[in-house]
Amino acid sequence: MPLSPEARSLAARCAPHVNELARRMARESFEALPGYAQLPDDVKDLEIAATARHGVRLFLKRVNEPDPAPPGRSGDHRLFRERAAQRAEEGMPLHLLLRTHALGVYALWQTLREVARPGEEAALVELVDVLLESHHGVVGAVAETYLDERSALEAERRAQRRSLVRGLLDGMLPPGHVLLDQLRLEGPALVLALGVDAPPAEVPVAVRRRLRRVQTVLDQAFGGEVLALLDADGGRVVVPEDLAVPEDLPRRLSRASGLRMRVAAVRADGPEQITRAARTATEILRITRVCGLPPGLHRLDDVLLEFHLSRPDESSPRIAALLDPVAERPELLGTLRAHLAHRQDRRATADALGLHPNTVDNRLAKIAELTGIDLSSPRGTALVIAALLLRDSDG
Repeated sequence: MPLSPEARSLAARCAPHVNELARRMARESFEALPGYAQLPDDVKDLEIAATARHGVRLFLKRVNEPDPAPPGRSGDHRLFRERAAQRAEEGMPLHLLLRTHALGVYALWQTLREVARPGEEAALVELVDVLLESHHGVVGAVAETYLDERSALEAERRAQRRSLVRGLLDGMLPPGHVLLDQLRLEGPALVLALGVDAPPAEVPVAVRRRLRRVQTVLDQAFGGEVLALLDADGGRVVVPEDLAVPEDLPRRLSRASGLRMRVAAVRADGPEQITRAARTATEILRITRVCGLPPGLHRLDDVLLEFHLSRPDESSPRIAALLDPVAERPELLGTLRAHLAHRQDRRATADALGLHPNTVDNRLAKIAELTGIDLSSPRGTALVIAALLLRDSDG
């Protein structure tokens, strides 16, 4: 609906005050906002004042159109979007940015009211209607662009951090590398390996949601954002301080993810030890699986003998070959793993496998017959543990 001649005349009297109004907004109206005073002068006098000037002129242009179209046409918000992206990159809080726009509208209203003459109340109402009608479109464009830019910056930051953490864990970043400062790694650190027992087939969206929940639990457990490389099968984590691992961490991770999770923890005395600690943690995790240990929190001391026995040397192929006679008998290998995991308790093994204890005895006897290993002797137990570990590592 076209505006009345009186409304257009009232708006026209504001035109000579555009530059003065923009400067007043940038230097007076916005100064009351928390944090605004700390902005650089060039940002206030050039960019913010220019944006305010553009907004006032856009309003006056719309008022002078023969038939004002709905606000938000292509190009109307381009400068607002560009400035919002800049403010997001500079770290200006969104609430501060939106309040500058709200105060700008109020300052323009004050100017309209000051230049209005007696009898122009109806014209003033028309102009305020146009002003408020267009404001929500500006705010929407600014907020949308700001959040998109912040999201893109955060994604870029996360990708960079992941790249740095991966390089550190894999030994691609040497000690003293300048990029290590970004990871806050100066002294001792804690390295974790996470494992999921039997991860289900999930769509990517479900995997991402689960990983976000896992990251949240890790951050809460250690009182801040931890450096994590997570995937559907588990992942690796670096805690930039030598903190104690909460004993209930595996349970909390399992509850958050809905899956059975195990955690291996190794201390690194400094950044130069992180790569080795990560390899050790990953190996501990593998050993706990091979030996049939239940999910939980595992340290090197928990599998010290098994870790030693799994180290390959010239005897490794011959030790691994000891179990060749039962390699194609998964029920025998499964019984052997369960028997070792339950401290060679035949009844506990039977309960875990849903078998009769006599069936467990028969299977163990068959293993001894086929391999020639005496499973009741300490030496025989050590041999089958080493054979299982070396076969798993090789295959």
